[in-house]
Amino acid sequence: MLEILNVSKRFGGLTAVHDVSTTVERGKVNAIIGPNGAGKTTFFNLVSGTLPPSSGSIVFEGRDLAGLRADQVAQLGISRTFQATTLFDMATVLDNLIVGHRLRTKSGLVDVLFNSRRLREEERACREKARAALDFVGLSHVANRLAGDISQEERKRVAFALALSTDPTLVLLDEPAGGVNPEETAGLADLIRKFVRHGITVCLIEHKMDMIMSLADKIMVLNYGEKIAEGTPAEIRSNPAVIDAYLGSEHAGA
Repeated sequence: MLEILNVSKRFGGLTAVHDVSTTVERGKVNAIIGPNGAGKTTFFNLVSGTLPPSSGSIVFEGRDLAGLRADQVAQLGISRTFQATTLFDMATVLDNLIVGHRLRTKSGLVDVLFNSRRLREEERACREKARAALDFVGLSHVANRLAGDISQEERKRVAFALALSTDPTLVLLDEPAGGVNPEETAGLADLIRKFVRHGITVCLIEHKMDMIMSLADKIMVLNYGEKIAEGTPAEIRSNPAVIDAYLGSEHAGA
């Protein structure tokens, strides 16, 4: 579904991602792990169009993403969340989600000035998509609450819903369980499985190893911007290079 070939990203004399090649497999949970500063979020920024690669190629569904802006990449079907869930806190949860589906609308200033039929129809479609996304993540009951008044776990789910409202086929989740308790983490893992069951491929960055090892079908490990291992959870757990760089002998023994 997604093929990354010899991708590097340099910031002056610093190489954040170095010669990484991998694939994201359709219909699976693909994970990226590694210590802080390993280049994981930079890698996501390259795939999503936030940053251009210094070298290498990124091909999604047979199309090279070189030169595309983030919004153009999103229109092709790649959506993402971020480590920090930033919402319009003084707007309702529903209004926050309506923004997501604007990516698929065509109305412009003239439509707004004349309250055109296209504008009204697209507004209705955006609201329907937003309500469906909220229902999918289990948050229909907070649709009309201000985003600033919901819990951290609910904010994480809203981020999932916002990604879903763009009609993606691939979702990039950057530390989706960060800042939530173990019970809430299990609920978010179930939600990720639900994404895959509904035909949406997932690639996630996460530091919670219990979650990753039970959830992922395939794991890539980055360290100092380089790929040091890739494979199934069992293969990653027993890989000496990964144990030395990230997991530690205690986790490997467990």
